[in-house]
Amino acid sequence: MKKGIIILTTFLFFFSCDNNKKEKSSTIVSKNTIQKSLLENVKLAINPKFKDWVLFQNGTYIIFDDVTKVINIEEEAIKLMKEFGPVSPGGSAGDFNVITLNKTTGWIVSGHGYGMYTYVNPNELSKTSPNDVTIGLFGCSKRDKDAKKPIIIHINSSKE
Repeated sequence: MKKGIIILTTFLFFFSCDNNKKEKSSTIVSKNTIQKSLLENVKLAINPKFKDWVLFQNGTYIIFDDVTKVINIEEEAIKLMKEFGPVSPGGSAGDFNVITLNKTTGWIVSGHGYGMYTYVNPNELSKTSPNDVTIGLFGCSKRDKDAKKPIIIHINSSKE
């Protein structure tokens, strides 16, 4: 009887470990897929004349229109994100404008930081026809997340 329990326990242990690996693998794949989709949508949202920009994990991006004044685009983007990204109610950081995109689905939410925008995909919202306030508040919350934990997922540079 003990031998059967040990075999069963061992089998269940290895089976659960295998499933855990599959869950982690699918999480990585879906995260990579989401980031790829985000990058593709942001590329379509940005006017092609702008060659220098940085994209953060939650969809906020910063466009640099004159990189000759920037020594390190990555450091500058994080500095700007920390300065202009955080959202506080009642302040200028809570102000926003919503732009409907033509070349892809979704919206861009702009704030008080020059050249800083946040992409919002319609799939991220629970409403099928959200209004500008819903889109803007959601975009601001994404920007705030990027400000609190600024993780760059793509740098587009004309220098490369």
